[in-house]
Amino acid sequence: MVLLNKQIVEQKAKELGFDLIGFAKAELLNAEVSFLEKWLANKYNAGMSYMERNIEKRLNVKEILPSAKTVISLAVNYFVDNDFPQTNDVGKVSRYAWAKDYHYIIWGMLEKFIDELQTINKNFEAKFYVDTGPVMDKAWAVRAGIGWQGKNSNVINPEMGSWLFIATVITNYDFTPSNMLPDRCGNCTACIDACPTNAIVEPYVVDANKCISYLTIENKGEISSEFKNKFEGWIFGCDICQEVCPWNKRNFIQTKIPEFNNVKNKVIDLHFAKNLTNSGFKKEYFATPIFRAKAKGLKRNAEFISDDE
Repeated sequence: MVLLNKQIVEQKAKELGFDLIGFAKAELLNAEVSFLEKWLANKYNAGMSYMERNIEKRLNVKEILPSAKTVISLAVNYFVDNDFPQTNDVGKVSRYAWAKDYHYIIWGMLEKFIDELQTINKNFEAKFYVDTGPVMDKAWAVRAGIGWQGKNSNVINPEMGSWLFIATVITNYDFTPSNMLPDRCGNCTACIDACPTNAIVEPYVVDANKCISYLTIENKGEISSEFKNKFEGWIFGCDICQEVCPWNKRNFIQTKIPEFNNVKNKVIDLHFAKNLTNSGFKKEYFATPIFRAKAKGLKRNAEFISDDE
């Protein structure tokens, strides 16, 4: 039985398509959870009540895997061409949702990753998450040296910017932690200044109640008229705070994952969206991130950003 080391783990991760990997000690996230609790107290989570649950697991990953010693953070670049048609007849879709749902792709990559490591050493235990469980993926990415958390709350890597899907693997193996990266946002306020709904209420703090991404995806109610003519054509999600980030403007590394290059939903025809049936919506968007909005939500978004009065 071969003993695992960081070199073996890093090699397996890169072979399977992960762009970045880092390691952090499985310690309590005291500062991060304190920040989260203040954020929740201000009701900045809007209708995302699930973020109020399982705080103890967010604080201590040993509540998830009692034998945890290390948290491995992995990141996949999803950047593809960012040109949009210059027309008012379509709504723009956030870049992460242009292709197949990333959860299915990365879950498959993680299953292979863990299987191969367990083949090398049967004593390797692990549990993984891709932003669907009670794990603070961004906090662990920062601790593991993947990047720093920018003023728009996204994790920024100096080589790849913030066009990253982040996965978290909790393991019983004890690996030497990676070095954390310094916050390199400096005095820049590009993301704060560019947000048309003023959702970044202060550096590093996003109020979901005002965020276009929340309002067009997670939000199940109507969209307040106070945001009329402020969505800048976004029908599902929003990339404004990432598009203006200097760290993204200087980095245009194309994703290596074939499925993410298979772009299908860069824009959505507004007339088509407003007339979607539930069955038509399922046929068109099943297994894509857009499916999360449901037909009702997508139709609502199309009506909201439409020029029709």
